[in-house]
Amino acid sequence: HDHVFVNYWMHNGFVRVDDEKMSKSLGNFFTVREILKKYDAEVVRFFIVRAHYRSPLNYSDQHLDDAKAALTRLYIALNAVPAVVSDVDWSDPRAARFREAMDDDFNTPEAVAVLFDLANEVNRSKSSKAAKLLKSLGAVLGLLQGAPSEFLQGVPSFISVAPQLAPNPQASIWEPSTSHSPEKSVQQYIDDRDAARKAKNFAESDRIRDQLLAAGIILEDGPTGTTWRRK
Repeated sequence: HDHVFVNYWMHNGFVRVDDEKMSKSLGNFFTVREILKKYDAEVVRFFIVRAHYRSPLNYSDQHLDDAKAALTRLYIALNAVPAVVSDVDWSDPRAARFREAMDDDFNTPEAVAVLFDLANEVNRSKSSKAAKLLKSLGAVLGLLQGAPSEFLQGVPSFISVAPQLAPNPQASIWEPSTSHSPEKSVQQYIDDRDAARKAKNFAESDRIRDQLLAAGIILEDGPTGTTWRRK
């Protein structure tokens, strides 16, 4: 095609499934389409890049779940201190460490470690500079470019409650939506909880929080109000 075919060959490690060789003959393989039905594409990308490309990659739902939890930690930091991608100051010690790792045979595990160090700093100091560097270095790996709230909350932001069970604080009232269980936004439940707290009805406030948790919704109280994310 009148172009150089390739400049570098990079031989990656084998993909394994639950510590067994992945092969068509064993029937233990997955297509990307199948994986993306269950996991966000960014979670899959993060799962891959946090291992060295020459190391065997062991696929399992547990490892994908671990990757999702780890990526969630990075997005939580960016949710607390919003940031935009900007030019990286490579003289910054953290950026220099990231670049050194990437120059060392594409050492993505070390590069990802820098991202977690930055996230810890953001959580501790609320530094906008650290948040901006976190997002900018994440962009190098194709990570952390989505809106934090969208990643943390997912869609839809509505859940359902069976009204005939709602008064019973001992009952598990959260059920899939039916014609008899009207949907409310998570924010409406947060508003109900806020109203209960203002009325010093802490039992009701705790009940709403616990039932949201049972539905997979985590509430996080902060100085500017209550935010939420999915487990």
